[in-house]
Parts: sequence; C-alpha cells; structure tokens
Amino acid sequence: MTTRFSAFLSGNPCELDLHRFPTTSDPNLQAWDAADEHLLKYLEESNADLANKILVINDSFGALTCALAAVKPDADIVFAADGRTAHLGCKANLAANGLANTNVDYQDCTDIGRNAQGRQILMKLPKNLNFLADTLSQLSQTLKAGDVILLGAKAKHINQSLLALIAKAVGPATASLTWKKTRVITIVADGSPRPAPKPSMWDVPEHGLQVTNLSNVFAASKLDIGARLMMEHLPQGQFTSVIDLGCGNGALGLKAAQSYPDARLYLADESAMAVESARRNWALNGLDTSRAEFIWDDCLSHLLSEVQADLVLCNPPFHQGEAITDHIAWQMFNDARRVLKPGGLLHIVGNRHLGYHIKLKRLFGNCKTIASNGKFVILQAVK
Repeated sequence: MTTRFSAFLSGNPCELDLHRFPTTSDPNLQAWDAADEHLLKYLEESNADLANKILVINDSFGALTCALAAVKPDADIVFAADGRTAHLGCKANLAANGLANTNVDYQDCTDIGRNAQGRQILMKLPKNLNFLADTLSQLSQTLKAGDVILLGAKAKHINQSLLALIAKAVGPATASLTWKKTRVITIVADGSPRPAPKPSMWDVPEHGLQVTNLSNVFAASKLDIGARLMMEHLPQGQFTSVIDLGCGNGALGLKAAQSYPDARLYLADESAMAVESARRNWALNGLDTSRAEFIWDDCLSHLLSEVQADLVLCNPPFHQGEAITDHIAWQMFNDARRVLKPGGLLHIVGNRHLGYHIKLKRLFGNCKTIASNGKFVILQAVK
C-alpha cells in the first residue's frame, strides 16, 4: 500500500506519510486519490496565493488539510466532514507528520455555512448527491457573489446534470480538463441564498414508526430491505442494554425500543448526520430520551468501558466512501464482541454473498442463521 503523498504548493514541495483510518493492510486502499492531487495541482498552477483562512470539505483522511498545513502552517483551517473516521484520520495524519493541529477547527456538515464566508474553499465530491446539494445550499447562505469553490472529482462523475445541480444550489460551474481521470470544477457563488433542502420523511406503518433522514444518511426515502428483514426477526428476550451499531437513521433502535421496554439503547454511527437523524427520530416517535444515548464514533472505539451490552444489532456497510471493503464490518464485529456481556448476542443482517458467517465463527466460535431471503441473511453469534 502506498503511503507517501507528494505535492507542490505555493512554490514548495510537500512530502507526507498518509494512512487511512482505521489503518488497513489492504494494498488497494490508500489515504488519498487523484482528485486530491488534482486540486492541489490546480491551486499551484493557477498562481493564486493560498488564503490565510481555508475551508476544506469532505477531505476523506486529511490529505488536503495536511498539505495545506505543511506549506502554510499559520493558516486558519476549518475541516468539515460528516464521517467520524475522516476527523480521526485527519488528526492522526497531522500528528504523524509533525504538523500542528491547533490551527485546525473540526466541524461536521450540519451547519457548514457558518464558517464559509471569507474563506478559500476546497471540496471533494461526495458520493451522495443529496448531500452535495445540501452542502452547497448551506454555503449559499453566507457566500458573496463571486466567491469561489474548487471541487475535485473523478471525471466519470462529472456531467451536465451535476453542473446543473451545482448551479441550482449555489451558482454556475465549469470543469477543467481531465488529469489522471479527474477534473476540478470551479464554482462561482451568485450571492443568492437558497433554502435548505427539507429532510425526507416517511412512515413505516407495519411497525407504527415515522422516520426522517438528513441528507447524508443511507436509505434516504424508504426503509432498506436489510433493515426491514432485521426488524421482522429481532431476537426475543429480556434485554436491558442494547446497541444499534451503525444505526443510520435509527430505525432498528426504534424497533428495539418498542420490543424491549426495559432496555437502555445506544445508537452509534460514524456519520454525524445519521446520529442526528436517529436523535430526531427518537423524539419524533415520542420515545423517552432518558432511555437512549446517541454516539458519533468510529464503530464503538470510544464507548465507555462500563457499558456492557446483552444485545448488539448491526447492519454493517461494505464500503468506505467509494472503496469496497469488509474491514469496517470486521471492526464492528470485534467491537461488538468486546462490549458484549458473556452470553450476549450479536445479531446482524448482511448480503448473503459477503460470507459474514465465516468471520463470526472465527471470532465467536459459533454462528447460526436466523432468517434469510433471496438477497439477505440474518446471523446471530453468542459471546
């Protein structure tokens, strides 16, 4: 796996050692991509001076932030990302390269416009276009006419519909020539504030629930098939401490609150918008807030040691950003085993082809199939 990142910025060479977070040995996964390189190359070739105040959005593991901090150590940088792993990865990479962390202000993307005015803005294209439209609409609230956003993306993702979406959300956009299969989009704000997109909302009548989603949450307008199967096959028992790991909008946690009236619930996700959606859904469905804790974390890395669960529910992702990977599921299973009481259950749903039963048998020494359909399977392991 390549960890050496090279860039040239403000007339200065920049050599960094960068790692993904959490660390992986997969040789195909590195902590930056060609769009990061292209953004920095574009800045250098434009002969524009780096600003003293910079906003970096969707910087997956801090490659852009580290390069900027290396060549302009006194710059006031705002790092904005929805993912907890992005925040932790940026902090780890700054520290590993001996770069100061004190000038970097970390925030999620739920109120991104408040720190945008007067800043040079660099951004990576997110996978979720609803999230992109939301982010740009937030920026439109404070940007003045003529303010510029530089957006790096793979060339294959740039088309006229994307440019039209950007223009609708903040102002006109043009794309550069292709370099290493990437392009840089120059967005010029038109100074007209846009209304924030409304969170989606829908009913789950068979479970008596109502669900709302912020823009960067999986399954934006309906209950996904895996979660639906899981909600129909929750384990029976007198559970008192239940974790919804990778909670998304919190639908599984809501169903668990209905099914286990004496349980305290912990709803954890690495997406800040997911955690906020789960919090809103808890209130929306009239549940007692004293029964729940909402946790923005890298799996369960920072869960208090005194929390010992007798049930962990998990619908694990098999991607990190655009990278297909199973290391997140493996970390989830390990974290679940660590926090479970002896005799506690890990109850998961996943695509049949992913072979999670092999991992669970290796880790727990046991695994049984609870239910399945043509695409998904529910598995259970006992600590």
